[in-house]
Amino acid sequence: MRRIVYLLLPLLFLHVSAQRWTPFGYRPKQPTQEGSVRLVGKVPSSGRVEVYHDGQWGTVCDDGWDVAEAQVVCRQMGFPGAISVSFGGQYGEGSGPVWLDDMNCEGSESSLSECSFKGWGVTDCTHKEDAGVTCDTGKNITSNRQFSVDNSLGLSDDLGLLFDSGDGCDFSINVRDLSEEAELTICVHSMILRIYPELNITKESRNLTVDVGKTCHPHVSAFLRYLYTRQIDVSITSAQCLHQLSFIFGVKKLMEDVGRVFTSLLPEDNTFQTQVSMYEYGVRTGDLVLQENVLQYLSWNCEFLISSPLWSTISFNMMDALLQRSDLVVEDEAFLLEALERWIRDKSDQISSEQQASLLNHIRFLLIPVDKLYEMQFSSSVLHQNHEKLYLTGLLRGFQFNALPFSKIRNKMDNMSYDYLPRIYTDEWSLIINDTTNNYPYYQYNYGQNNRIQTFSTPAHPSALYKEKTVQWQAQVFLSVQECSNHGLYSCDSFPVTRFLAYGNQNSYADTIRFSNKLILTCKNQKNIFHVQEFKNSMAVIPNNSSMGLPNPCPDDYSFRFVVRPEYI
Repeated sequence: MRRIVYLLLPLLFLHVSAQRWTPFGYRPKQPTQEGSVRLVGKVPSSGRVEVYHDGQWGTVCDDGWDVAEAQVVCRQMGFPGAISVSFGGQYGEGSGPVWLDDMNCEGSESSLSECSFKGWGVTDCTHKEDAGVTCDTGKNITSNRQFSVDNSLGLSDDLGLLFDSGDGCDFSINVRDLSEEAELTICVHSMILRIYPELNITKESRNLTVDVGKTCHPHVSAFLRYLYTRQIDVSITSAQCLHQLSFIFGVKKLMEDVGRVFTSLLPEDNTFQTQVSMYEYGVRTGDLVLQENVLQYLSWNCEFLISSPLWSTISFNMMDALLQRSDLVVEDEAFLLEALERWIRDKSDQISSEQQASLLNHIRFLLIPVDKLYEMQFSSSVLHQNHEKLYLTGLLRGFQFNALPFSKIRNKMDNMSYDYLPRIYTDEWSLIINDTTNNYPYYQYNYGQNNRIQTFSTPAHPSALYKEKTVQWQAQVFLSVQECSNHGLYSCDSFPVTRFLAYGNQNSYADTIRFSNKLILTCKNQKNIFHVQEFKNSMAVIPNNSSMGLPNPCPDDYSFRFVVRPEYI
């Protein structure tokens, strides 16, 4: 990209902004560039942050929003830096999509879209959480301040035309499939390839041979064109080939982006064969995004994976990764331990004693119900026999956790805090609402005949100390503005909306226990879980299909599961 630098001469009558200058106030209209940012507020240097994606402006959720993210926004707009950040829609609520959520910038990125985030439009936020910034305007402008002119907007298209024409190409890419004796040769420009250091292209290099299956040959040209333009269309049929080519050529960003496309396939296979093979493929290619997407889906559907024939075939690496997660949806921790014992029994000749001990260490004995802990000390399981000391240590810590107040054991447990962090347990901690029809007459809805408003009670915490100290909960599902307003909610703007309220004396535990409750969406017929989200201020707005991490495979036939998730502070 060519940058032309001008010195600001005090005698020139130019309209100057932090982003660009134009003589005599004339600003030719240019198409908005993908990933552009703007501030919506009363002054140009502060306001609600909006980002341009897929032809539409949208906002940024304030989850994870901090100074590093603000610095990136302000510098992207041409300001020297950021002064402060704002949260909770301080600059007013935006409209359109919430494009970015859970931002994580280093602070050195050149644009906000280069930072780590969930994925475009993947969010559980509303516009009440729109993020904002105040940028440094650099008022003390000196005569040698520099301004840049950026005419790179059409550069990607020009480079694409260069690839299409082949003019001046000096390097051959030979693509072959040895088993099919098929070969394809495409001429490219070595200067472009040298942008990608993983290829080790030198001035003396003249060709490169890669082995790719014949079925992927039709997608090679589009992939090589991406190296010029950084733009490509990805479909379900082309995704695996493009991912493989990205791995071969070391183009990690494209590999991760294409890996997200695989996510749409996850709910389609109830046998879990696709998901398990995707994970192992992600391990081989080093695609951490693909691995995480698969592990998240398998964690949500862990009970179904455990009951499937595929459970006994998964690898040690996958088992190790799953057992370390806190988003496993299971009946309780004892159920998970029993499943691990069965897996080890089936693979006894393939798993070493050290590997068995490593997996056993991931079991959270502290959170096993105390009555099941008691029964376990008399078990004759493989793990108990092979690792008696480790097993009994886990049982002892479990009994201590259930017998002693948390204030007594907190300091002793700092180095193993994840041990008392619950997974998503469903046994006595959840309630399911299946009724998603919107046909209640007014009198039924308001006089106790509504199946979408239900109550239940749970202990305040899994510890036996709180077994008799219950909390009363009310789960509510609203499908219309009228239903929301009937219950004092006047800001419902998309549906369904859920609310999860606690009654009684839960506030008396506020210094010791917090509730990180979850909402689970499950297809009624297939039973697979396709979405899990947290409640924020007791509310959870269900995102639409286009903004979910996974596509909704049953948009008109799913159930709501409200899960209580208490944890020690």
